[in-house]
Amino acid sequence: MSKEPESRRAIRNARRILIKAGTSVVANDDGRPSLTRLGAICEQIAEIHRQGIEVIMVSSGATGMGKRLMRKHGRMSMTLAAVASFGDNLHQLGAEGLDTHTQRARSLSSDESKRKFFDQVVSSNERPHTFHDSKKTYDSACAAAGQFEMMNLYNALFSQMEESAAQVLLTEGDFRDEEHLNHLHYSIERLLSAGIIPIINENDAVSANRGYTEGDLFSDNDSLAAICARSFACDLLILLTDVEGVFDRPPSESGAKLLPFYSQTQSVGIGEKSKHGRGGMDSKISAAQSAVEPGSRCRACMVLSGVDLDAIRSVMTEEYDPAVGPRGTLFATPGSELEKQALKEIKDSESTAAQSVSDGAHQMATAARDQARKLQTLPHSERKAILYAVADALEAEKEGLLVANKIDLDNAERDGTELQLVRRLKLTDAKLATLSSGIRQIADQPDPLGVVKAKRELADGLILSQITVPIGVLMIIFESRPDSMPQISALALASGNGLLLKGGKEAAHSNEAIHKVIGDAIEKGSGGKITRDVIALVTSRGQVADMLKLDDVVDLVIPRGSNALVSYIKANTRIPVLGHADGVCHVYVDKSAKDS
Repeated sequence: MSKEPESRRAIRNARRILIKAGTSVVANDDGRPSLTRLGAICEQIAEIHRQGIEVIMVSSGATGMGKRLMRKHGRMSMTLAAVASFGDNLHQLGAEGLDTHTQRARSLSSDESKRKFFDQVVSSNERPHTFHDSKKTYDSACAAAGQFEMMNLYNALFSQMEESAAQVLLTEGDFRDEEHLNHLHYSIERLLSAGIIPIINENDAVSANRGYTEGDLFSDNDSLAAICARSFACDLLILLTDVEGVFDRPPSESGAKLLPFYSQTQSVGIGEKSKHGRGGMDSKISAAQSAVEPGSRCRACMVLSGVDLDAIRSVMTEEYDPAVGPRGTLFATPGSELEKQALKEIKDSESTAAQSVSDGAHQMATAARDQARKLQTLPHSERKAILYAVADALEAEKEGLLVANKIDLDNAERDGTELQLVRRLKLTDAKLATLSSGIRQIADQPDPLGVVKAKRELADGLILSQITVPIGVLMIIFESRPDSMPQISALALASGNGLLLKGGKEAAHSNEAIHKVIGDAIEKGSGGKITRDVIALVTSRGQVADMLKLDDVVDLVIPRGSNALVSYIKANTRIPVLGHADGVCHVYVDKSAKDS
């Protein structure tokens, strides 16, 4: 985008910001700190700090670093016999809450163990009794061990940029106790005025990483960042996560769209949490809304990808860089001028996008028409070769098709789809083999084009002939049966027609995979004479609505579905529609039938 949206330009004026880096950002998949991402974060913070912007950090990752340290020292304190007793399960050391007292007891002699036993029993009320309590205590110890290591790492990174940082550990009680809160305000203000970057984290060694209820002020570092942004009068909160921002559905799903602005009435699909940390996208949305609630000094929040090494730079540098562009998802205080501006920009972009969809639909239909005209000129033998290539490809690529179909089946199960619909949705080896066989049978049929069906001499020298020709471009809307696509495509290729196909959303992954296989086979079987554009896959309702207006390109619409769908299409297009009416079913009972 060459010009920056006004809402994004406004937040560049922030003079005090809070940046929260989650565990999925600061740590790699193996739990070790990501030096690449942490280095980029520290470098960007140093850049904006030199611009005169005050920066506060909330950082996760201490517990993960501490676990590595605890495992290391736990192994070092074990005897060879104890190590042997663990065998291949040594990596579980610590995960079950095994403490160093238990480890060292293994190395004691029998008499010494007996003498220690009494002391252990007497003091047992001071130590956790259940696995749940033991796990919390172990995590608390890990947090204590990891804080030092984490701050050493930040100190090493910031010192390379001539910046200084200070550690601030907090619990919920620090925000509830007025005296504690006053001291906290004073400390943060003094650190900022001295040019030092406060790095805040929850003091898990004290709070024991316990469970939280709705009455608690914060339940993870996302909500801790939100309350800190409000309490310390930050203009902007930046939440760094492992995805680009907030999407309208889980980003792993096909067609998921990044939301440039999140309104308070928005509803989105939430995917799985990352394997590290306590938060998730739901937690970040709640924290962002809390940070910018009416009455807060924090007027904006950005959810950005911490994996993007220019994420902070894209929001906070003095000048807008079109190469970097606007990124992430913006949250703004409800009713504020910033929210009004962001909503206006969304409305304008939707209008532009609608025009873009309309143009794209026309291009798709025109391309199908152009390729269909080329297909019509091919001799029957070459169209037959294309059909055989499609049949062969369905068998050769069946593993990939079944994997895509499994995604649709899993989604259907998750959404509680009716069993009858799931059966229609399912692809099997047998179904694909039947499809391939059917396509070869179509290929072996006589050429359906140029067949004289009837001939009549109307006058001397004037003969009227009825000859089979392609219809042109067909738009076919079919239900959630992915096996319909190869069947429809084969008939269209055999008869020289172009296709615009819209399948049910429940079979989105299956349809996309089948469409790719068929497209590859068309180009291979025709030797490049016909491109995959002859069969286009329509993926959105917006494209369907736009294509219903293309009466200059599309020649026939065939909807397969409910009577309401057929009626809607007939009412919203001037293109001829081959649609069914309500089905009428009769049962005939012969007079010889018995009542039973």
